[in-house]
Amino acid sequence: MPHERSLTPHRFRQRLAASAASLTLVAGAGAGLAALAATAAVSVQLATAPPAAALDNGLALTPQMGFNNWNSTGCGTQFNEAMVKGIADLFVSEGLKAAGYTYVNLDDCWALPNRDASGNLVADPVRFPDGIKAVADYVHSKGLKFGLYSSAGTKTCNSAGFPGGLGHEQQDANLWASWGVDYLKYDNCNNNGVDAQQRYKAMGDALKATGRPILYSICEWGSNQPWNWAPAIGNSWRTTGDISDSWSSMIGIAHQNQQLAPYAKPGAWNDPDMLEVGNGGMTDTEYRTHFSLWSEMAAPLLIGSDIRSASAATLAILKNTDVIAVDQDPLGKQGTVVSSSGGKVVMSKPLADGGRAVTLTNENASAQTVSTTAQDIGVGGATSYALKDLWSKATSSTSGTISASVPAHGTVMFRVTPGSPVPPPTGLNQLSDLPWTSAVSAWGPVERDHSNGEQAAGDGKTLTIGGTTYAKGLGAHAPSDISYYLGKLCKKLTVDVGVDDEVGGNGSVDFQVYKDGALAADSGTRTGNDAAAHLTADLTGATTLRLVATDAGDGMNYDHADWADAKISCGNGPSAGAHALSDLNWTSAVSGWGPVEKDRSNGEQAAGDGRTLTIGGATYSKGLGVHAASTVTYYLGGGCSSIATDVGVDDEVSSNGSVDFRIYRDDTLVADSGVVTTSDTARHLTAALNGGTELRLVVTDGGNGNNSDHADWAGPVLTCG
Repeated sequence: MPHERSLTPHRFRQRLAASAASLTLVAGAGAGLAALAATAAVSVQLATAPPAAALDNGLALTPQMGFNNWNSTGCGTQFNEAMVKGIADLFVSEGLKAAGYTYVNLDDCWALPNRDASGNLVADPVRFPDGIKAVADYVHSKGLKFGLYSSAGTKTCNSAGFPGGLGHEQQDANLWASWGVDYLKYDNCNNNGVDAQQRYKAMGDALKATGRPILYSICEWGSNQPWNWAPAIGNSWRTTGDISDSWSSMIGIAHQNQQLAPYAKPGAWNDPDMLEVGNGGMTDTEYRTHFSLWSEMAAPLLIGSDIRSASAATLAILKNTDVIAVDQDPLGKQGTVVSSSGGKVVMSKPLADGGRAVTLTNENASAQTVSTTAQDIGVGGATSYALKDLWSKATSSTSGTISASVPAHGTVMFRVTPGSPVPPPTGLNQLSDLPWTSAVSAWGPVERDHSNGEQAAGDGKTLTIGGTTYAKGLGAHAPSDISYYLGKLCKKLTVDVGVDDEVGGNGSVDFQVYKDGALAADSGTRTGNDAAAHLTADLTGATTLRLVATDAGDGMNYDHADWADAKISCGNGPSAGAHALSDLNWTSAVSGWGPVEKDRSNGEQAAGDGRTLTIGGATYSKGLGVHAASTVTYYLGGGCSSIATDVGVDDEVSSNGSVDFRIYRDDTLVADSGVVTTSDTARHLTAALNGGTELRLVVTDGGNGNNSDHADWAGPVLTCG
C-alpha cells in the first residue's frame, strides 16, 4: 500500500475530543481498545513543546534489547516460571545474549488479583511458585537483566483486573527493587482520568528513590504526546497503540513512529511496540522488513515470540548483528524518511562513523526497484561509497546511486560508508551547489534552493525570508545539522538566515556556524516575523564547516530554517604582483553576443573573430572585448588591492554603441564609467579591491538598445598581494 504521512509538524493541530488516556478499559495488556483510540489520536496530534532533556539515569544509552512474553503468550498458562527460565537459558545458548539482548521481561498476569494485608503485590504462586525474586536471581545468574510489568492505574489491562500502581508507586517500586527488578513496563489502563504526566512522573520518581537503576518503559500509547514530556521521566515511551502480528498493523505503526524521529536520543527512545518476528502472522520477508525498520528507527528490540520453538529463519532475523548494530549505534539518531512515493519508501539513519544506514522498502504487492542517492540520504562529498547489504552480506561500491530490486513487502538494508571527501573547488561557491558530507533535518530532507516542505525531496518552495526571495540556498527544519568538508582550503562564509515566510510568521530558530568544533557565528533567536540576519564567518584553516539550526524554545512545529545565498570562498586568488587581467582565468564570463574575447574586440560570433582593441584611435595589446549586456567574474580570494583599466566602445563600431562600465568588489559598486558612446575617447577607471572575494566587470546598455554595444576593457591591470 502507498506510504502516507498521517502527521506533519505544522499541518495538523487538533486532538481527539476524548483522549484515550481517559478511558477505563480492560482489554488485555497494552489495552487493545485503548490502543485503537491512541492510534487514532497520534495521527492527528502534534508535538508542540521543545524536546525534553533525556532522563539522566545512565540507562538505555542505546535502545533496550530483550524479551517480553505478551505477544506470544498473553495470559495463557504457558506463561510461567519455567518459560521465563527457559528463555534466559536460550538467550545464552542461542547467542542472543552475545548479540545484545539483555532484558528478560514479564508482562501482565504475573501477580495475584489482590494485594496482601500490607498492600504489597503478590506473585501468582501457580505461575511462579518460587516467587519473583527467585526468577530474577536466575535471570541475573545468566548475566542478564530482569523486567516486570504494571499499569499507571488502579488495575492492569487484563480483564482479570490485577492490581495497578496508581497510589502505590513508592511501595511497589521499593518491592520491585528488593526483588532485583531492572526494568519496568508501565501501562495506561484504568487510570481514572488522572493526568498522564502526573501518573508517570510519580512512578518515575519512585523508581529513582529506590536507588536501584531500573529502566523505565512508559506504555502510554502516544495518547498525550509523551515524546514531549516522557524523555525527562523515562527511558522510552510508546508512540502508538498495540502491534499485532500482521503486515498492515506493523507497517501502519512504522508510519506513525517515523514522523517522531527528532525526539529520540540516547537514554530516551520512541517505542513502536514489541517485535512480532516469529509469531507466524507474517512471512519471513515481512519479518525482515519489521526488524529492519525497527532498527532503522532506533526502536527498542524486544523479542515477542517464544524462542523455545523458533525456526532457524526467525533466529537468523533476530540475530542479524549487522542490523542490530544499526539499532545500537551510539550516535543515537532515529532514521528519517527521505523519500516516499508509490509505496517505495527510503529511510536514512546517521551513524557514529559518519556513514548512513539506508532502508529501501517496497510496500507494494509485487517486486519493485527502489532507488536513492548518497546526497539524498544525507552523505556526500566523496568520489565513491562502500555499500554493505545487511541481509545478503554482499559488498559493493557506488559513485552515488543506491538502488535494489526489492520483493513485495520487503526491505533491502544498506550500510553506506563514504570514501575520502573532496574539498570544494577554488573560487566563490554556493553551498547549495556543493556536495555536503552530512545533512540531517528534523522533518523531511535538507533541500537545495528550496525551503523545507517537511516530507519528500523537492516539496519546498522558493526560499523567502521577510519578503526577500533567494534563488540559492538550503532549506531545513530545525533541529538540523549540515556539514561540509573544506580541507583547510576555504576562507570565508557569507549567508542570510531566517525562518521561511511559508510558515506565516511562526517559528523560532537559532542559526549557528561551526568552524571545526568552534562556534564561528550565531544569529541568536530569529522568528518568523524577522527579516533575514546576515552572518559572516572566518573559515581560515578549517577542515569542516557545520551549519546548525536549533529550536529557540517554542517547539519545532514551524521551524523552517533557511540558509539563503550561502557562499564560501575557497583557495587563493592570483599571486602577488601586477597582472594583465586577460592573462588570468575568469570564473565566469557572459557576453550579449559572441563570447568574451581575450586581447581582441568582440566580433559577435565565433571566438577569435574580433580585432585589435581600439578606442578613440588608441590601440591596446591587452584587454577584454565584450558585447553588452555582459559580466566577467574573477576570484580574488581576498588577496588583491586594486584594478586600473581604460574603458570604451570599440572603434570598429561606427555608430549606435552606448554602454556603461561598472566594477564590483563582491556586491559593492566601486567604480562606474557612466554612459560611454562611440564618439567618446577612453575613460580611465580605478577601484580599490582590498579584502574582496570576487571582482565583477559588468557592462550594461547605455539606454539606446544593445545593437553595436562592443565594449572594451582596455589594458586592465589587477594588483595583488
